[in-house]
Amino acid sequence: MKTPGWKFHLIQTVLLALPVCLSNVGNITVDLADNFFIGLLPERTTGQAAVMLASALYIFILVFLIGISYGLTPIVAEADAQKNKEKIITHVRHSFVLNFSISILLFIVLYLAAPLLKYSGKSPEVIALAIKYLNVSMLSMIPLSFFFTCKQFAEGMSDTKTAMVISIIANLMNIFLNWLLVFGLWGLPRMGVMGACWATFFSRCFMAVAMVCYIYFSKTYTPFNAAFNFRKLIPQPVKEQLRIGIPSALMFSLEVAAFAVPTLFIPGIPQLAAHRVSLSLASMTYMISSGLGAAATVRVGHYVGYKDRIGIRRAGFSAVILSVSFMCIAAICFILGRNFLPSLFNKDPEVLHYATTLMLIAAAFQLFDGTQVTTQGALRGLKDTVFPGFIALFAYWMCALPMSYYLCIRSGLGAPGVWYGFIVGLGIACIGFLSRFHWMTKKGREF
Repeated sequence: MKTPGWKFHLIQTVLLALPVCLSNVGNITVDLADNFFIGLLPERTTGQAAVMLASALYIFILVFLIGISYGLTPIVAEADAQKNKEKIITHVRHSFVLNFSISILLFIVLYLAAPLLKYSGKSPEVIALAIKYLNVSMLSMIPLSFFFTCKQFAEGMSDTKTAMVISIIANLMNIFLNWLLVFGLWGLPRMGVMGACWATFFSRCFMAVAMVCYIYFSKTYTPFNAAFNFRKLIPQPVKEQLRIGIPSALMFSLEVAAFAVPTLFIPGIPQLAAHRVSLSLASMTYMISSGLGAAATVRVGHYVGYKDRIGIRRAGFSAVILSVSFMCIAAICFILGRNFLPSLFNKDPEVLHYATTLMLIAAAFQLFDGTQVTTQGALRGLKDTVFPGFIALFAYWMCALPMSYYLCIRSGLGAPGVWYGFIVGLGIACIGFLSRFHWMTKKGREF
């Protein structure tokens, strides 16, 4: 079979990635909607600081669950290319059990860890609200375990549109519920910041129910309904998924922790609120590149099934090219909108002063961030996750985290110092992941 050219790969990557990107943007827009409605409250600065503190712990745990679920996608993609239906059924069945079990374990971890926020050094009002917010947020991990299992299965089958549609509907639901619960409309009690938290929880429950029902009842997936029969469980599929999922989960957690832990360094409520607003905006562009990374996982996995080295390289690098191109545009938008964009979420002059600076720094690390997450996706398609985990450990924990601490605390730069540390970590990770993918797919290697 003749390997298609670069134009074909670029077009196919866009077509596959676009629904994932929209789905990811829908997920992060939930966070932006929460930020927007909290920003309309009198207690907006305290509320955004509390949500940032709670999210720092919650997201660190949640991405571990997401990483575990990613172990399913390359296996399904390769089996689909080989027309191995039974292997797909077996792995989807075990993925349901594995992800649900992990979500319960992580819920317990979060429940026990929530009181540790008292030692973060923040004001008592921020800590009290953060713990209340976290106690509700952690519940959503259980329904999300079912959503991510179905989502990764569908993406492995090159179906990226379903999760997109469900995420968009859930996002609209979240906005509507925010409007009702935050301000106490239609006879409902005014819940303020906690209203945004409950709105997010209910929208995530909807995502889980909708995705499971679609996979079970859709004619497209009827041949795979045996995956919902949980009486035939064996260790081997779980081990195979964990070999991919655990390194991926650790890699995601290391990266997120490098962004979350420095939250504890940032002094003052205004700087913490500015960090929350700016990071939410930067996460929007990250989700586009993350969608391209998901497409790279599927397309690289397919060409691994075909044992086509040239196809593997083009599938991976086409996603990187698209990611870099998009992030260049995003960087320009951040520079031009550095004053306007943060003002949509908080109009406090002191918060906006810090947020403007952070937006300029975010523009600088866009290229590194987009490249590293897209290349991670390509490496997952190769089922190569262990060595990239060591790259992530070095980049984020041995380089970025100490640099963030030094610049924020020792040099007195505050929140901007934390973000300069982000640039260092992302730059090193970017170089490491690209080098690894090039080495893994170089001429002479067999698949």
